[in-house]
Amino acid sequence: MQQLPWLEPGDALPDPASAWGEADPVPGLLAAGGALDVDTLVQAYGRCVFPWFSDDQPILWWSPDPRMVLQVADFRLHRSLRKTLARFAQTPGCEIRIDHDFAAVIRACSQAPRIGQSGTWIVPDMVEAYTALHRAGHAHSVETWIDGELAGGLYCVALGRAVFGESMFTRRPDASKIALAALVCLCRRFGVRMIDCQQNTAHLASLGAREMDRGSFVAHVAGARAQQGPRWHFEPVYWSELLSARPSRTP
Repeated sequence: MQQLPWLEPGDALPDPASAWGEADPVPGLLAAGGALDVDTLVQAYGRCVFPWFSDDQPILWWSPDPRMVLQVADFRLHRSLRKTLARFAQTPGCEIRIDHDFAAVIRACSQAPRIGQSGTWIVPDMVEAYTALHRAGHAHSVETWIDGELAGGLYCVALGRAVFGESMFTRRPDASKIALAALVCLCRRFGVRMIDCQQNTAHLASLGAREMDRGSFVAHVAGARAQQGPRWHFEPVYWSELLSARPSRTP
């Protein structure tokens, strides 16, 4: 078993290929320590590495292999969600906003309950770090608003056309799914091929996400981050990216 590197603030992150493997205690773990400043986070995401830790832990850096990825062309629009989106798109007072209230979104995500977890990985240091990343133009919120109230949403990191999903929350039925569908529409409209989902869950798989080996994912990010990113603004016409497609046969 290899020793886990300890980083000081300003240190470069190790090669993602050196992350712990299946034979090690915690597969995907790459390093500990360091800092959560904007430059370090941009470096990390550009190398397919992300931080994930609890209040009682140091900063932990991860690069799992395989990586869970949603190819936006493969997004599964189940019949019930299609009906929800069609109704949402036609209802006055229902709208998608981008970056309208990032702070509220990340706070809500940090408070959202997680199945099988007693706490959250979006600790105060992470909230502060990603809010700074948002101010620097590298993190974005996709927000579902209903009758003037924030009903649900998600936040993500974006470097060019490389988009990394982080977390979502909901206060009304399907509000987080609506936000994810809006992100898929935005990505399709601007030529973003995939959304990183980090780790495998049954929910993500039900929406069409699947695993990709780390080497292929690293190669994708290297090319995508060099391309011009999307315009982070949502227009109602973008719903056509999903609603004009052939309906899914999945109930």
